[in-house]
Amino acid sequence: MVSVRVLSYGVLMLLVVLFGVAGAYLLGRDGGFSQKMDLLNAVYFTITTLSTVGYGDIVPVTSLAKIFTIILIVSGLGVFLGAITIISGEFMNQRVEKLTGRISSIEKRFLKNHILLIGTGDVNKSLAEKMRKLSKSFVIITANKTDADKLKDAGYRAFVADTTSESDLAEFVIGRSKGVVIDLGDPSLTVYTFLIVNNLAKNVKTFVIAQNDDVERHLSELGRVPNEFIINPNKIVAKDIMVKI
Repeated sequence: MVSVRVLSYGVLMLLVVLFGVAGAYLLGRDGGFSQKMDLLNAVYFTITTLSTVGYGDIVPVTSLAKIFTIILIVSGLGVFLGAITIISGEFMNQRVEKLTGRISSIEKRFLKNHILLIGTGDVNKSLAEKMRKLSKSFVIITANKTDADKLKDAGYRAFVADTTSESDLAEFVIGRSKGVVIDLGDPSLTVYTFLIVNNLAKNVKTFVIAQNDDVERHLSELGRVPNEFIINPNKIVAKDIMVKI
């Protein structure tokens, strides 16, 4: 995906070329250049000037044409150098983000109405498999790069992030998400991560996988999680067995 900044510089470069062609064509018709300008010559002069080739077969001869050429060279050089800087910077950022497994700034811009799976517990793994079959938009976050790489190899959108860091979780624009499921396996991390998510986006539905009764009770006592959003797999399995036994 191409970033907005790269596209912006592409548009600027196109505008500079159009400015050069139009200016050279109009000034050339009035004798501003050593040759009379038709459209082809105007394009030729603009491209050779912006690329700093400058064969010298078409040169400005009037003061106005010389001023125009100076403006064209300065503006074209500025936009070109800016584009090179932005493109190389974007490339390096993407390389770093790919190596570290972190979400890129480009991918972040396209996150909307997604489901955020924080942690790679059994529930989230099962959810990811089912949501992929249903073509749901979701993202998996894990603090373990090895887990993230395995999930990516399996075709999932998985990224590395510190689930106890508010700045890391904010990268996933939780406020624009459709819902969050926290399944970390560690009781203390689960509670702490929920508090961060709740602080970032209070209005987003957040389901918490409680690994045991103590975690479930602690979350209930916080008063911030509706009981129907606290999922205790052990109790669900027990109820299912009791129904079938």
